[in-house]
Amino acid sequence: MSSSTSTTPISAWLESLRPRTLPLAFASIVVGSAIAAWHGSLKPEVALLALVTAGLLQILSNLANDYGDAVKGSDKEDRIGPLRGMQKGMITQAQMKRALVVTVVLIAIAGCSLIAVACEQPSDVVGFLVLGGLSIVAAITYTVGNKPYGYLGLGDISVLVFFGWLSVAGTYYLQTHTFDSVVMLPATACGLLATAVLNINNLRDIESDRENGKNTLAVRLGPHKARIYHALLLSGAVLCFALFTLFNLHSPWGWLFVLAIPLLVRHGLRVLRDPTPVGMRPMLEHMVKAALLANLLFAIGVALS
Repeated sequence: MSSSTSTTPISAWLESLRPRTLPLAFASIVVGSAIAAWHGSLKPEVALLALVTAGLLQILSNLANDYGDAVKGSDKEDRIGPLRGMQKGMITQAQMKRALVVTVVLIAIAGCSLIAVACEQPSDVVGFLVLGGLSIVAAITYTVGNKPYGYLGLGDISVLVFFGWLSVAGTYYLQTHTFDSVVMLPATACGLLATAVLNINNLRDIESDRENGKNTLAVRLGPHKARIYHALLLSGAVLCFALFTLFNLHSPWGWLFVLAIPLLVRHGLRVLRDPTPVGMRPMLEHMVKAALLANLLFAIGVALS
């Protein structure tokens, strides 16, 4: 059953905003900035604006996800995961639409400020305006619209692209004004860890998602293969961090991220050994903490190298 019902509008909005998801959104910006610092090009004002923009995009995604699932009736009383404000009747569709509009406006302000401060070439301005627009569309259409891609099993690739490749490489580019393919290994690692968080969420909700026609990748793979896929995501992230460190860093600090490996291994084994959806409920928070620790340790190691 779901968690207890909200008793105040403030708690209902906090449930929909999901502030606990923000650190993971910030992690890719931190990693991209750490690599920029490693190259001697850290720009704190750019990094700060990138953090604000990334946080707002995550909030937009959270609100749109609640709106889309509530409208489609995907989140019902019998789901294992928590019910949010709209599902509990504490937030109306009209209120959520207004919140989405306000959030998009804030993203536009933050994003334009970031572009104004960071971009030096007209082509960069156009390019990042397009990427910003695509990020907003991706955040909304995950569960909103006639054919939301989250219901088609495409959420994983979207997370890899936007929380990994674009976030890390984009943050690096905005501070260095150059693209180096070396950034793609840690960008991929960040994306794989973020995808693992989504996969745990989908493993938890696999039964209710299947019943409601939400064909996430976990639903398409089935519970057994989705758990193997989860282990591959974790292994791939560690491998990407290791390859970057092996070929580019020449300091023991670069291997600081290995301190997170025991936590990732323990998490992976628990997921593989527990075949039940309800067993994935505590694993979601565990995965978020493990991913955040791995990203932060890697970023600190790069900055100190």
